[in-house]
Amino acid sequence: MNKNLGLLTLCQGLFLTNNVVFTAINGLVGLALAPLGWMATLPVMAYVVGGALSTGVVAKTQQRFGRKGSFQAGLIVALLSALLCAYAAISRNFWLLCFATLVAGYYNANANLYRFAAIELAGSTAPEKAVSWVMAGGLLGAVVGPNLAARTRDVLAVPFAGAYISLAGVALLSLLMLSFIEFPTPVTRQAQQGGRPLAQIMKQPIFIVAAASGALGYGVMNLLMAATPIAMQQCGLEFSDAALVLQWHVIGMFAPGFFTGNLIRRFGPLPVMAVGVALNLACIAIALSGVDLNQFLLALFLLGVGWNFLFTGSTTLSLSAYGPEERDRAQGALNFFVFATLAVSSFSSGVLVTTRGWTLLNYGSLVPVTLTAAALVWLAIRLKTARPATA
Repeated sequence: MNKNLGLLTLCQGLFLTNNVVFTAINGLVGLALAPLGWMATLPVMAYVVGGALSTGVVAKTQQRFGRKGSFQAGLIVALLSALLCAYAAISRNFWLLCFATLVAGYYNANANLYRFAAIELAGSTAPEKAVSWVMAGGLLGAVVGPNLAARTRDVLAVPFAGAYISLAGVALLSLLMLSFIEFPTPVTRQAQQGGRPLAQIMKQPIFIVAAASGALGYGVMNLLMAATPIAMQQCGLEFSDAALVLQWHVIGMFAPGFFTGNLIRRFGPLPVMAVGVALNLACIAIALSGVDLNQFLLALFLLGVGWNFLFTGSTTLSLSAYGPEERDRAQGALNFFVFATLAVSSFSSGVLVTTRGWTLLNYGSLVPVTLTAAALVWLAIRLKTARPATA
């Protein structure tokens, strides 16, 4: 790992610290402030809706200012929106909290491109390893995020206001790290305008499956993860228990980054993604077996590992669907599908867990898991039948 890739890995860890804290507290703060209980996860939803709305803007800033300038703009937004979230919590303004997390979505859309920037920084013939290593940086978020939320929860008189302020410090630290990264020379504007139209890129079976599996895998993970703190509170478990579960969930999400790249390189992305689907099914089965702490813990850990296999695999799979001159538009489209799915899952998460309960939420998650499995089988069949024709 070179210096630039190492620093980007740390930035990824700080980004996940932000996301873990948001996940741990936004639903609970929303539950305390929302006019109606089913609105509890609207601040979580606003974060991903903001990401979806920002994908086009981020693609343009990436083209105009390059990776570094766009990433720095995202971190400035992260800093300001964290402070606005703190003010919303202190003033008990639910709609201001939703607006602040919506604005923070711009940072979310920017930082979700770290995994693609890693491939450019690595300068190697093993892109799956570069993606995998940067994804492993999320372990920092697994350790720091839950502890930061728990330790800063009551720093101020208003619960969790201190946690939001701490995220402004996380953004400042990430800005410092980013300032030392030397990104490759951006693709020229003339080159950016070349290549195929986005509609043609998106018609490819590989792109379709990469986008669908990445979005649905992320959606299932978010559906269950966002609901977990609320579900655990409803089951009488302490916030410290929820923080522990989220910590092991995020460890499951990013610890496999140390070897997922090797697995993809050896077996290919589709088999690794199929294992991710199987792990999602195992997670749901355990979650349906009971609501003790250990069941939440194991289910969410497996959910995290399954997400890693699906998301790293889909990212690697997508690389064969576009060329360098098509990078920004293709990656923007991939991120849009992810954020659009996350918006639906975030809203559904709050509605289902507060009105129908944890059990129905898990049964509902079987639908996207089944669709992901069907997409993988469809692509595997197409690739298998295409080989004799090209031989």
